[in-house]
Amino acid sequence: MTKQTAIAQAVREILLNVGEDPDRDGLKRTPERIARMYEELTAGYFIDPLELLNEAIFEVDYNEMVIVKDIDFFSMCEHHLLPIFGKAHVAYIPKGKVMGLSKIPRIVEMYARRLQVQERMTQQIVDFIQNLLHPYGAAVVVEGQHMCTMMRGVKKSNAKMVTSALSGIFKTDPKTRAEFMTLIGLSHG
Repeated sequence: MTKQTAIAQAVREILLNVGEDPDRDGLKRTPERIARMYEELTAGYFIDPLELLNEAIFEVDYNEMVIVKDIDFFSMCEHHLLPIFGKAHVAYIPKGKVMGLSKIPRIVEMYARRLQVQERMTQQIVDFIQNLLHPYGAAVVVEGQHMCTMMRGVKKSNAKMVTSALSGIFKTDPKTRAEFMTLIGLSHG
């Protein structure tokens, strides 16, 4: 049995157990659609990071902050299997090596396309960049909205979670951290 077939069968069981008829017109192909959707939404588990980078690391004599901000992401809460969505802001200070611009959003996507908690995803992104480039430091801020708090439980539709992970100079130097926060628009000082 393939993964997609197993997921489709499980979805059919869920539909039956919530009192639905999985054979009615609107639901006939829903189990298969959901199985394909889960394959797409969890694709991050199956991405080879080296293939993702595609040798796009370059030697450059540059040691100022590099920031890619407002990276849209979509993920799934591992506690409720409901969507998390928002923006990620990623920075690093190169120490002789930079990566191709498109690679930073791809790294965010790789970790977002897994069952997640926002805190872990934020840390995974900063750790990946730190271990890959060995920069002076890396910083990630993720602003996420969680459907599990918006549509169930506490039902707060405007609540936004903000997480950060810092390494190197971003962690040890308040001025560098403040510059990053200002540049991504999160400074209030």
